[in-house]
Amino acid sequence: MRKIKIIEHISLDGVIQAPGGPTEDEDGDYKYGGWTSAFGDPAVRDAIAQAHTKGFDLLLGRRTYDIWSHHWPKVTNNPMADSLNAATKYVATHRPETLGWGPANDLGKDIVDGISRIKSVDGTDLITWGSSTLTPVLLGHGLVDEVLLFVYPVLLGKGKRFFSDEVEPRALALVSSKTVPSGVIISKYKYTGLIRS
Repeated sequence: MRKIKIIEHISLDGVIQAPGGPTEDEDGDYKYGGWTSAFGDPAVRDAIAQAHTKGFDLLLGRRTYDIWSHHWPKVTNNPMADSLNAATKYVATHRPETLGWGPANDLGKDIVDGISRIKSVDGTDLITWGSSTLTPVLLGHGLVDEVLLFVYPVLLGKGKRFFSDEVEPRALALVSSKTVPSGVIISKYKYTGLIRS
């Protein structure tokens, strides 16, 4: 069985929208794109690279897929780009015929069934980045094995959030945590199930 790992850049108030650049995701007139750039830190880059050292495939929402498909194929002489470009992308989409950044497969009309199907077979781990509409589905259906959060010392006030009111309460166990010089806290959690009262 494959593991599903969620990796997110996240503000203290839970925003994950457009961490990488000013025009990355302007939905809802979002004006804070690129908010992670002020916290550039080799330790963050090293932790991201470490999370992608073994073989992996990508599990993405359509918007994240589109954003990445316009960026990563243009990046050269970069091991991370090479890994992302080579990975099979499993995408939640209503337009499977437009998945030009491959190899790529759509999850089908029933996203939960599609994810459960690809998770149940042997293969490499599945990594999810961004994908603010997909991550609540993964968490809500107990499909996540690990969560790696890069928590930035910034409050953004508005934007797409990692945490959703639609997700049932879930329990996570802290596996590791480290603060780097820029103030970013890197924490890894393991999914343990429903909260017990």
